[in-house]
Amino acid sequence: MHFDVIILGSGPGGYVASIRAAQLGMKVAIIEKEDVGGICLNWGCIPTKSILNSAKILHLIRKNQKLFGIQNENIEINFSEVISKSRKTVEKMKEGIFFLLKKNGVHFVHGNAILKNKKKIDVFNKKNKNIGKFSASHIIISTGSKPKDVEEKKKLSNKIISYKEALSLLSLPKKITIIGSGAIGLEFAYFYRSMGSKVDIIEICEKLFPNADDEISDYIKLSFEKMGIKVYTSSYVNRITNSSNNSVIIDIKTHEKNVILNSNIILYAIGVVPNTKSIGIEEIGIQTDNNFIIVDENYRTNIDGYYAIGDVIPTPSLAHVASHEGISCIENIKGINHQKIDYNNIPTCVYSLPEIASVGYTEKELNKKGFKFKIGKFPFSSLGRAISDENTEGFVKVLFDEKYDEWLGCHMIGHNVTDLISEVVVARKLESTSYEILNSIHPHPSLSESILESIANAYGKAIHL
Repeated sequence: MHFDVIILGSGPGGYVASIRAAQLGMKVAIIEKEDVGGICLNWGCIPTKSILNSAKILHLIRKNQKLFGIQNENIEINFSEVISKSRKTVEKMKEGIFFLLKKNGVHFVHGNAILKNKKKIDVFNKKNKNIGKFSASHIIISTGSKPKDVEEKKKLSNKIISYKEALSLLSLPKKITIIGSGAIGLEFAYFYRSMGSKVDIIEICEKLFPNADDEISDYIKLSFEKMGIKVYTSSYVNRITNSSNNSVIIDIKTHEKNVILNSNIILYAIGVVPNTKSIGIEEIGIQTDNNFIIVDENYRTNIDGYYAIGDVIPTPSLAHVASHEGISCIENIKGINHQKIDYNNIPTCVYSLPEIASVGYTEKELNKKGFKFKIGKFPFSSLGRAISDENTEGFVKVLFDEKYDEWLGCHMIGHNVTDLISEVVVARKLESTSYEILNSIHPHPSLSESILESIANAYGKAIHL
């Protein structure tokens, strides 16, 4: 069967690209090896937000127990139900995606795709039986990513887990050790600590959440330590061995000394790798670098008619990035001059408590690049809405170019900041200056006033709404 476009993978890059292609009148097929929605829907963005929402509800109950006469002994966590609720959310959203694909006339094929020369594809089922041969004028590789392989997991497979297993544990571990403090590590650390587990985080870099602005990294470390999470930065694992009491012993090297930890479960959150093996790209001759597919600005590979988007290319490994790359790729195939993605204006969010949101350059990056810039900060502890909500943790930090007044970066930590960052993204996209933002009236009382206040602070125009 021949199509205008065949897309390998139905994650946020693949399924969004397929719908856009269908809207533009193209005959489209998606080939999916596992579940529709990819990692984002099944084992990433959606289920993690569900369990984190449960943790935040629990936080509110505990925080307000005196106000509503709730006794501590009456709070009982049904951990399996928390996990079950997240799986039900996933199933509901999968139904929604299937509906959208069907509504737009996208042909869905369930199986393992193997790329062939001359833009042909063989599809196999789980028993490795060929269930179809397809061809297309254009083939888009959007097979996503998978957790990095860990050598120790082969020996201790029941004790060492990835984010997939962390979202489907049958019971709450008494103690969990998390290796890596990116978004995945931070979110699971907050979740398991909220549920009642003892949590250790081991990070090889000097800072927790090392890619963030330094002040954000320092703040989240203090916040986590107040929760009772033990943080080991500038540390790495020497050895992991089995213990006799249903746990593992972790020997770690810190910047000061060796430390021995005991844990029931180890969650490796050290990142993901592109899912480019065993799909036939070597046979076709598609160029890769460190397993990432190399593409041009229109997501074309070095082989005519083959494209790649999302986690398989060396751009930010984020669902919203993959979706926009998918749209851009399809529109360029169709001859529409799609506006290029500005990869310096991609918001990054962490949904722990406090939340983290950022976009643009960090202060350290600007210093390295030799920028002269203004810094403005405003704490939520001075904001009317945050005080009335009793959520005063955190701050907003803005960075503006001293000469051109360009908004170079913004970094936030606090309650609901992941909903605030979009204002900054839009403002930077429109090349707004501080003058324009300061003269844009924000509602009072609102959390968005923190952005206005931080900019005012950068330019010595304190408002304190």
